[in-house]
Amino acid sequence: MSEGRRSIFPAAGAAIGAVFLLAACDGGGSGQVAEAPSQPDKPNILFVMMDDVGIDQMRSFGYGGANPPKMPNMDAVAQAGIRFRNTWSQPECSPARASFFVGRYPTRTHTYQALGPGDLANAQLSPYETAAPQLLRKAGYESAMFGKFHLAGPENNEAGIATPALFGWDYFYGWIGGLPESIDLRAGGAVPAGTSNQCGFVPGAAAADGAAHGACHFPDDSCRPVRKDAPEQDVAGLQCLAAGGILVPGASCADPKPAGLDFSRYNGYYVSPLVILENGRAEQVPPGDKRARGYRTTIETDAAIDWIKSRAAGKPWMATVSYTAAHTPWQQPPAALLSDLVGPGGYPDAHVFDNLSCTSSGSAADVLRMQVLQNRMTQAMDAEFGRLLVETGIAARNPDGSLNYDPAASNTVIVIVGDNGSLGLAVKAPFDSSRAKGTAYQTGVWVPLIVAGRGVADPGRDVEHMVNGVDLFELFGELAGIDVRQALPASRPVDSVGIQAYLKNPSQSALRQTNFAISGLNQQADGGRNGPCVVTTAAGGGTCMQIATSKSVCGDNSGFWWGEGHDDLAPMGGDNAIASYGTCAQVNQVRYGNGVPEAELYTVMPDQSVAVREARYKLVRNTFKRFDPVKGIHDEVEYEFYEVDQAKGTPLLDEEGTSKVNPDGTPRPGWQAGEEAAYKDLKDRLDRLMQSAVLCEGDGNIDGIVDQADLENWRRIHADWGKSSVYDFAGAVPGSPPDGYTNGPDQDVVSLNLGKTCVYPASVY
Repeated sequence: MSEGRRSIFPAAGAAIGAVFLLAACDGGGSGQVAEAPSQPDKPNILFVMMDDVGIDQMRSFGYGGANPPKMPNMDAVAQAGIRFRNTWSQPECSPARASFFVGRYPTRTHTYQALGPGDLANAQLSPYETAAPQLLRKAGYESAMFGKFHLAGPENNEAGIATPALFGWDYFYGWIGGLPESIDLRAGGAVPAGTSNQCGFVPGAAAADGAAHGACHFPDDSCRPVRKDAPEQDVAGLQCLAAGGILVPGASCADPKPAGLDFSRYNGYYVSPLVILENGRAEQVPPGDKRARGYRTTIETDAAIDWIKSRAAGKPWMATVSYTAAHTPWQQPPAALLSDLVGPGGYPDAHVFDNLSCTSSGSAADVLRMQVLQNRMTQAMDAEFGRLLVETGIAARNPDGSLNYDPAASNTVIVIVGDNGSLGLAVKAPFDSSRAKGTAYQTGVWVPLIVAGRGVADPGRDVEHMVNGVDLFELFGELAGIDVRQALPASRPVDSVGIQAYLKNPSQSALRQTNFAISGLNQQADGGRNGPCVVTTAAGGGTCMQIATSKSVCGDNSGFWWGEGHDDLAPMGGDNAIASYGTCAQVNQVRYGNGVPEAELYTVMPDQSVAVREARYKLVRNTFKRFDPVKGIHDEVEYEFYEVDQAKGTPLLDEEGTSKVNPDGTPRPGWQAGEEAAYKDLKDRLDRLMQSAVLCEGDGNIDGIVDQADLENWRRIHADWGKSSVYDFAGAVPGSPPDGYTNGPDQDVVSLNLGKTCVYPASVY
């Protein structure tokens, strides 16, 4: 255990804060599997997810542009394992993570975009799915997750903060909702109202409102002085924040404690709504508790180290370290995690990073600063990943401090993946920042995948064949010796392809002929959706999207919120008398009505973006809700067809203006031999993949039949909970969208469909 850090075992469930017990929410016939005797020959699995780190960031994969994040520890593991250089995930975090753990596309899970507080249980991972921890329990595995969950709950879910237990995790230490809270511009209340500390801490003395020293106060009423005495140190404000305190700038601990200090305020990566879950017992740790205070990436790593080191010998385990980094809000990590600043050869001008802005206007200078900040967060994550390996004995350190990873030295398989493409501001050339996270273009779905460990033949190689994130589910089963298709109900098709053959056979031919990704809108009460969020550019243009789950998340991504609770819209060509706008099309409609020329209306991101590819070609279908002065608000469907590849440094991407078809799908001049046939074939594959989006009314437990079990499930949920659930099929009016309540109209749907058999189409590989 590192110096100054306490183990969270065995007292992980200490009764501090709110404690919840998981009620009768175990999924009933959900595919839960009984625990088998431990099998010591099974490998341990360390599954590491990076948030918003696309392949464009990865120098070890041949990319990263002129300014890649430094990731020496993951590079070392990649060199000792396999780099899967042609891996697709889904365009956003929740659908991507769901696909990793259940092996099913969003068309089956109905999780189409990042989950937010307005999304109903219908859009969250169903408690009747069988997730990887439940699957591995059959082979005697223990499972734990550390960090970001973001698969279900806590809002609109009967299990609340205990949702990880529904899917078989024996232990959870992290964040249910996933997204970090917004940065606290008041820095804990230590500075006057109206003062904006953009990064959540009092900046250094070089800033007009900064300080070189101060009194660092803690929730337990203790205090210690902090100051910056050396270039490699963080400014006093960040030192205090990283230690869990609030800095009173320029003060001493002998001075009276100011009355305005507020330890109940969340603050980006440094004060977070921590949840601890063990054996169905869930604890919500309050923000004033020291366990919820500190750098989030470090907290995630500490918890994983403690759990792994506490495992009994001979019993296999799967530890999922679901890093929040490098998701927004972007905020400086502690300098001690940045070897290029404080280690041998560190920058002599390291202090210039003390006062980096954590907001962007969209200007070129701001984008560069934000990329530096995001790189720092990614590098800090890599540093903590290296510490995780060393402190658990999976790796060691060479005399020069570099990672010494020998796959044969432990019985642990390491799997590292990005959950989706990089956020636009972070994208590295030559990838397309306008077609990044949230889209089905290459920059939005192309992610790094690394697998290393004992049993990997010919390490250090690249696999160029197509892989999809759903394939990880089957890989986990293969590693545990489980045939996933035998383990799951026959009525529940999976979309995964086993990829263990690539580990064992360097000459393995392609196992997947089709790749697929989709983003869309999640189910909200009465057909609602996230509010419009506009990200503007220095040139005055902007893109309107409905990805941001709330006003605060929109702001964290340097956007302007037009939804419920919006600010004054007059500067944006809007009408501040209107309470909110429901769609980006409405935003453009009101701007046009207020005199904004049509040519200056915002670009609108699609409501649904779907992509399918084969070895050489890729088809994209985008569905928009748009406004123009002639048609008004209307729906449009556009097709795009590209040739793509994985060339290192200069990949062939699906860039604007390079589509081989017009938006209506008709060919543009210059089609080559075979391209028309490839286009038609991909359209056919897309149609067949979309057929898996079956909504079988009444079959809440996805067992393929509407029967008495569904009625019994409805009765229990209605009696015990009554709110949003997977048995919320309708609103008060027949045929209307789900309303967020499990009530009489939903019972009517089940009763009317009793005896119905549901056929869920098999996948297209």
